[in-house]
Amino acid sequence: MTMPDKQNIKTPFDLHNDSVYQHWRDAKLADYPTTLADLVVEINDPRHLSKAEHKKLLALCQKANMVIYAAKTADDPNPEIPLAMGRAFGLLNLDHNWLADKSGLTSLTVVDEGARQNYIPYSNRAINWHTDGYYNSADKQIHGLNLHCVMPAPHGGENRLMDHEVVYALLRDKNPDYIQALMADDVMLIPPRMDKDGDVVRKEEIGPVFSVNPVTGDLHMRYTIRTRNVIWKDDPLTEQALQELASLLETDSSYNYQGKLDSGMGLVSNNVLHDRNAFEDTPEQKRLIYRARYYARLEGTSVQSK
Repeated sequence: MTMPDKQNIKTPFDLHNDSVYQHWRDAKLADYPTTLADLVVEINDPRHLSKAEHKKLLALCQKANMVIYAAKTADDPNPEIPLAMGRAFGLLNLDHNWLADKSGLTSLTVVDEGARQNYIPYSNRAINWHTDGYYNSADKQIHGLNLHCVMPAPHGGENRLMDHEVVYALLRDKNPDYIQALMADDVMLIPPRMDKDGDVVRKEEIGPVFSVNPVTGDLHMRYTIRTRNVIWKDDPLTEQALQELASLLETDSSYNYQGKLDSGMGLVSNNVLHDRNAFEDTPEQKRLIYRARYYARLEGTSVQSK
């Protein structure tokens, strides 16, 4: 995606229209949730949301691009629980990545054998700041990300969360040129993934960090803070922008949430920035998180509908 033609749609993410941006920014940050507890909504069962429950969940997603639900399903491993939550927000088109379950969900748990053991999400190691699917092709970008906790790790496994629209605003207020640099079509390159025989199983992907949907005007972010398997554009402005972005993510602030999902809890989001602490399982308690990736945003959260 690229910047929309300013004649076609008004979007606060158009660098050419500062008045629209300033109006959006003021509304965005006014009464913004300041603690993780402000994002939590208690519900009965995601498979049978009441109108009142849905309204509360949607309101927070419209404000912060995310909400955390606390359901009464405890450690029920039924995949229909997170799938139903996705459908409640119009999310139907799952990203069936090659390591996903038959349901389309991905079971994030420690795996000691097979192909999954070679990838960090299936280990107990920490995962640094990123948005999901940053290595996907341009036509299969992940706009919706939901996580559902069946069983937390007994030790560790906390997540940090940050709204990508807030990150955009903080960077733009610091220096609009940072946004311009991170919107370049060649700023972030993900090298191809090769199999053990040296054949390409995922082609090289290059594109922007920030992009704007030309139809809806919504902001999308494609990012990883890791330095392995990512090649950044080599110029001073890009380097400065990336340093400022990393600094924002590592600075304690009311916009930077940290917490841990318990059994029956989940995150519904427009693929906000997140990370994961390292954790330790025990023989009696093994961490299991269902992850659902979608190609669409949460229904009713477009910048045009707010």
